[in-house]
Amino acid sequence: MQFIDEATIQVHAGKGGNGALSFRREKYIPEGGPDGGDGGAGGDVWLVADAQLNTLVDFRFQPRYRAGNGEGGAGRNKTGARGADCEVRVPVGTMVVDESTLETLGDLTRPGERLLVAQGGRAGLGNTRFKSSTNRAPRKTLPGAPGEQRQLRLQLKLLADVGLIGLPNAGKSTLIGQISAANPKVADYPFTTLVPNLGVVRAGTDSSFVVADIPGLIEGAASGAGLGAQFLRHIARTRVLLHLVDVQSPEGTPVLDAIELVENEMASYAPALLEKTIWLVLTKVDQLEKKQLAALERKVRRAYPKRPLFAVSALADIGLDDLVNALMRLIENFRRQYREDAEFREAQDAYEARLAAEVTEAALQVRPVRNLSGDPGPLLDGEVDDEDWGDNDDDVEVIYVRE
Repeated sequence: MQFIDEATIQVHAGKGGNGALSFRREKYIPEGGPDGGDGGAGGDVWLVADAQLNTLVDFRFQPRYRAGNGEGGAGRNKTGARGADCEVRVPVGTMVVDESTLETLGDLTRPGERLLVAQGGRAGLGNTRFKSSTNRAPRKTLPGAPGEQRQLRLQLKLLADVGLIGLPNAGKSTLIGQISAANPKVADYPFTTLVPNLGVVRAGTDSSFVVADIPGLIEGAASGAGLGAQFLRHIARTRVLLHLVDVQSPEGTPVLDAIELVENEMASYAPALLEKTIWLVLTKVDQLEKKQLAALERKVRRAYPKRPLFAVSALADIGLDDLVNALMRLIENFRRQYREDAEFREAQDAYEARLAAEVTEAALQVRPVRNLSGDPGPLLDGEVDDEDWGDNDDDVEVIYVRE
């Protein structure tokens, strides 16, 4: 299945039904009076978080969604039927942004969570509503109101406890493949990871956590270079970041320089990312002698005295158990503290909100354009004409370019 973590859709709520103009006409009742019923309200458009989905790829083929219109009222004070709601299923972790205002409408983080994104039009009123002692035969009605129309940007942020970051070929894919059941692509060239990978790590019979591996970061990633910045939002919801550093990089990048490069890119993308708990992990340590490794560890600890440091080799199975057990303890402590300590929970929620705002701002630095026969042009605004809701979308492709 193709992994797509960003998509643009258009939603159109239903129009309200018109009120009816009608008078009672029955034998032996010469002055029956008004009996026009109200119309039905237009249907709403809802987004629903579905735990069975893990990509936004479907929205590339079906980018438009419309709820049902309300039916008009009828005589004998009959109210029109309400328009059918439209429920659009999205992956858990989807953030919804209004393209015209850049307002974040919601963040669907729990299975089954619902978000109203377009409200149906108000129902029209029949002439019965306007009957009074001074106007016994009103001919006034109100039409149904149009439903809301919006163009939305959906951005998927994977839900994981641990995020893996680092330069290309730092050993992220190999590590997640060894400690979980994930089966990422592993090769001896850069950017073997083109999309994020998720893996569930078991630490005992009833303890587990989720790890997310994103493509490697390179210099200039925050400005669009390489692949990593496109997926940096996926580590925004993690509890701890493992910064993996190759002890003998093929490019010859010194360990401390590699650490600084990656974290500078993170700071450029969203400074609050560096406020997360970050552990340093030296990888492929089987390539070094014990004295060389000890000297390197001392050097890293002097530069980053407050960071926990681990030395592992995924292929040689060195240090993996210690790393997994330490991560499990950290995550269990966090879960317990978040559940029991209200002050900690409030501070954590405030930090998550601030980080989400920074990530959203960084993600919206790319602007959507419409590519018609290869010629870029402005995308539709939030108001969508009815003629644009046709079935032939073969000539329209939504892409993203940097401002």
